[in-house]
Amino acid sequence: MRLLSDASEYALRAVIWLAQEAAEPKKVRDIAEATHAAPGYLVKVLQGLAKAGILSAQRGTRGGFALIRDPAQLSVLEVIGAVDPVERIQRCPLNLEGHGEQLCPMHQRIDQALATVEAVFRESTIAELRDAPQRPQSLRDGREANA
Repeated sequence: MRLLSDASEYALRAVIWLAQEAAEPKKVRDIAEATHAAPGYLVKVLQGLAKAGILSAQRGTRGGFALIRDPAQLSVLEVIGAVDPVERIQRCPLNLEGHGEQLCPMHQRIDQALATVEAVFRESTIAELRDAPQRPQSLRDGREANA
């Protein structure tokens, strides 16, 4: 199960990378290369971020995309919401008799988990992610460092 869509993942990688760079616009190919993203798909994501007022978009030889929001004030949830918002469960998709607008216990738990993820994303800023120290690969993979 994937928590984030490709669009959300690309958006976060691009915004964090742009937050590390100088303010001048960056070309799609440069952003794609730096973030290991497919340029054809990335451009659609970047356009969504520009439409949401997170990036500026300029055409021409000196154009490109640039971050126009303060990374310390820009939440992860805003970036994700600009391209593929977190969808909460509104009604039980099982259509069980008696549930109506109520969520069954399983879907209540799933929605609670989504609410927790949404809260963490709301409280996390792009600056925090940009400035966080890198963890060793062994810890990222869930392995012990001394294993």
